[in-house]
Amino acid sequence: MSEHLSCRVMKWIKNAKEGILVAGGYGEGKLLIQVSHPTAIIVDHLNNLYVSDLRHHRIMRRINGASDNTIIVGGNDYGNKSNQLSYPTDFVFDRYGNLYVLNSNDFSRIQKFYIASN
Repeated sequence: MSEHLSCRVMKWIKNAKEGILVAGGYGEGKLLIQVSHPTAIIVDHLNNLYVSDLRHHRIMRRINGASDNTIIVGGNDYGNKSNQLSYPTDFVFDRYGNLYVLNSNDFSRIQKFYIASN
């Protein structure tokens, strides 16, 4: 399987000559180290990275300094249940720690989740 540039997220430190791979870069599988068409990223005040993984229907998080990603919402296949996402294209946090995920495609909905800050 060929690797696509759309399947990796890189972090670039100011004045760096090389980026740091923080998500993806290992093809388009469903492993935690893989992403398929990331559409949005957020870096919070603690430098934790959040990535929407469009084709795997999930939002991933990498805690600052960690070597692994975790799924914080979704990842339970495509669907309209409360634990499922439908091609998440964008997301945002409010000041209370709630996560709002914009789902596209068939269900066209916005879901709200509370995400612990640990």
